[in-house]
Amino acid sequence: MAENSLPASTSSSHSGRPNLNRGNGPASRLIFVLLLIAGLMYAGINLFNDVEETGAPVTSYTPFVLLGVALIIALGFEFVNGFHDTANAVATVIYTHSLSPGVAVMWSGFCNFLGVLLSSGVVAFGIISLLPVELILQAGSGHGFAMVYALLFSAIIWNLGTWYFGLPASSSHTLIGSIIGVGVANALLHGRSGTSGVDWDQAIKVGYALLLSPIVGFVCAALLLLAMKAFIRNRQLYEAPKGNQPPPVWIRGLLILTCTGVSFAHGSNDGQKGMGLIMLILVGTMPIAYALNRSLPPEQIPRVAALTQVTEQQLLMLQPAPAAMPAPREVLTEFVRTNQNRPQVIPALGMMLGDIGDQIRRYGAVENIPAQAVTNTRNDMYLASETIKHLQNAKVTLPEETARNLAAVKKELDAATRFIPMWVKVVVAIALGLGTMVGWRRIVVTVGERIGKTHLTYAQGASAELVAMATIGAADVFGLPVSTTHVLSSGVAGSMAANRSGLQLSTIRNLAMAWVLTLPVSVLLSGLLYALFIHL
Repeated sequence: MAENSLPASTSSSHSGRPNLNRGNGPASRLIFVLLLIAGLMYAGINLFNDVEETGAPVTSYTPFVLLGVALIIALGFEFVNGFHDTANAVATVIYTHSLSPGVAVMWSGFCNFLGVLLSSGVVAFGIISLLPVELILQAGSGHGFAMVYALLFSAIIWNLGTWYFGLPASSSHTLIGSIIGVGVANALLHGRSGTSGVDWDQAIKVGYALLLSPIVGFVCAALLLLAMKAFIRNRQLYEAPKGNQPPPVWIRGLLILTCTGVSFAHGSNDGQKGMGLIMLILVGTMPIAYALNRSLPPEQIPRVAALTQVTEQQLLMLQPAPAAMPAPREVLTEFVRTNQNRPQVIPALGMMLGDIGDQIRRYGAVENIPAQAVTNTRNDMYLASETIKHLQNAKVTLPEETARNLAAVKKELDAATRFIPMWVKVVVAIALGLGTMVGWRRIVVTVGERIGKTHLTYAQGASAELVAMATIGAADVFGLPVSTTHVLSSGVAGSMAANRSGLQLSTIRNLAMAWVLTLPVSVLLSGLLYALFIHL
């Protein structure tokens, strides 16, 4: 289906339909190209500067080549995410003539850019924690690269496929499915049960967010529209636009505000998925520069060392280490992978914290840790933090002071291992923002014309956008990835149902089918790609 080959009922002569066929002018294309080049140059300059600041000699440029390819693919995912998902945010302002298509797309891209820059990073590492722990600890190995490439390619392929057919499928849903596929494939290839390859507690938590988001969108948008009808008695608010005239100023302001909020929330939530994958790539290819947070102040080190030492003593007093115990890393890796708490876990965690304390005390500052030791130190910190998280989730009974110290240790370990450099945020923001400016028409037409049987009214657009903005913003606070696509498109459907405007069942069926198929297809696709890549 060509992008502009729309049914007759959606031709530009249709009353109230915006003109979506106007192309970008030369100035817009020039700005696009300049921003693209500037983003890539900014990433390259910061990358070389970060490596140079470590003082490590560059003996081979192969890691830079691998990193460059992986970064371009990761940014490509965010670019596709931009024009696939953000079209949902601009559909309502375009179809109510609150903003022209060109202005709406550029404004949404800018708001996405700001959302990424101001994001917390919580969602990024929530996504990463779904991955098999052994692959995270071996991010720089062949299996680690196969994992990242399988995730990215499967997500991009499905996103492009659903975009081509104008289906508002979820990038979040796709990425979660890709992560599960890699985890299952990795477990099967190592002779284990496929169910052992994923942190199912975290997966279920994320799954609930993705499952509930369309229900929240549909129900809340319908209720909000009914509430508006009850309390705001302005007929014009509930009528379709007449011709191409913009709405009254106050309605227009409300719709632009909701579009702004959804775009910002989308950037803040969805942009973090690319950040998490890029940090995994950076840790794997350039551990000397990115495995540990080199910006931590040196005066913080003695406090962390003392805290780990005290906590080690408390844990070993609580559960002394048996005489013939496997290596602490082996015990903790098995615990994080299977979530089965054995008697060796507590003493293994104590011994691991003791080793971490000895390392940071010996070197005095993160930036002083030798290149050959950085990866091991980072892996020990990450594994200890994940173990503490699993113990907390399992509600293991510990003395109050020990539990408090473990929480404090986890906070310090996360500060050292879970960080996102500003330049990563900037390049992801540019990729997501530029993606917003390309290919948006297909999804916009579906949301604006093919969900309901009547033209979108001002109140319907505002209801759907307000619910989407609030839902995505709340999910960002709680570190949960939700789907802008699911919330917004189901919100439009809910507003149509509440207004008794009628729904186009063929479109609803296609949306539901895309929603149902996204998870199994992305699981299967990423699993097959992972199995292929590790044998290349």
